[in-house]
Amino acid sequence: MSLVDELKSAVTPRAALLVVGVLALQLLFIASYVGALHHPKPKDVPFGVAAPPAASAGLVERLGKLPGGPLDPRAVAGEAEAREKIMERELDGALVVDPRGRTDTLLVASGGGTVLSSGLQKILTEVEGTQGRTVRTVDVAPASPQDFDGLSAFYLAVGWCVGGYICAAILAISAGSRPANRERAVIRLGVLALYSALGGLGGAVIVGPILGALPGGVAALWGLGTLVVFAVGAATLALQSVFGIVGIGLAILLVVVAGNPSAGGAFPSPMLPPFWKAIGPALPPGAGTWAARSIAYFKGNSLTAPMLVLAAWAVVGAAVTLILSSLKRHPEAEPIASEVEETRRAR
Repeated sequence: MSLVDELKSAVTPRAALLVVGVLALQLLFIASYVGALHHPKPKDVPFGVAAPPAASAGLVERLGKLPGGPLDPRAVAGEAEAREKIMERELDGALVVDPRGRTDTLLVASGGGTVLSSGLQKILTEVEGTQGRTVRTVDVAPASPQDFDGLSAFYLAVGWCVGGYICAAILAISAGSRPANRERAVIRLGVLALYSALGGLGGAVIVGPILGALPGGVAALWGLGTLVVFAVGAATLALQSVFGIVGIGLAILLVVVAGNPSAGGAFPSPMLPPFWKAIGPALPPGAGTWAARSIAYFKGNSLTAPMLVLAAWAVVGAAVTLILSSLKRHPEAEPIASEVEETRRAR
């Protein structure tokens, strides 16, 4: 055979297209991570101001006009309301002004991300200094000493997501199953559900009792982990049902390339560029990270939105998988393991 014939034999047009797709995925990975994380800075951080009525409006206006717009300030009735809104994750911090002295109180929640709380402390220290005042910082939802930079919830969510799409990918491309009919699709989803429960429990036990990285209780994290793994796995199966093996690449694009840098892990959402800030809450890594932090540090508050996001990925993914498996009735195109072995023996 000539070199050209050997090349055509070794690299089929389909393989060449897949390689091009992998190259595109690689470049998107670099662009997404560097684009999201290369220059983090606070922008429109929800921030409370508890001050006497005579000074409140002016202080809110002054904080709202800081260069670069790092804060999105709003007045709150007092310290108690500020603490409540921080614990409900409506605010990321608050300034409580003491009209009788020269020292004010900055309320932060490092459990939601230590980088953001440190950034708020720096901003408010500078602002207060220009007015001849000082600020003391109170952490109302402190991160665990074993949770460096508040990253454990993010890594936990990423681990669950990785397990979900790898398990689904293995089920989708294994030679021992026929996904072309509804019965096998149900079996796959059942296996994925069992795997999700085990993966969710394992992650919760590792970050809780074993490492002590996250408080919040094993049961709640177990439930969250089960949903995260199943949501990502079901979405991967659905994409594979629609696009074939390319669907696995699309799952990686959504979960890893777009989802991880926008999840608010290394840098919480208010520190991300607009595009990543917008898509993060709608993707499983972002929803999982937010929910894990809420369970660990915020008494389980503000869970409705991320749980609905994860449930939507799970339900839609499972539904698409079942619907397409009912439409595609070509099991002979995907031989089971015994048929593969018979073919090999015949050769």
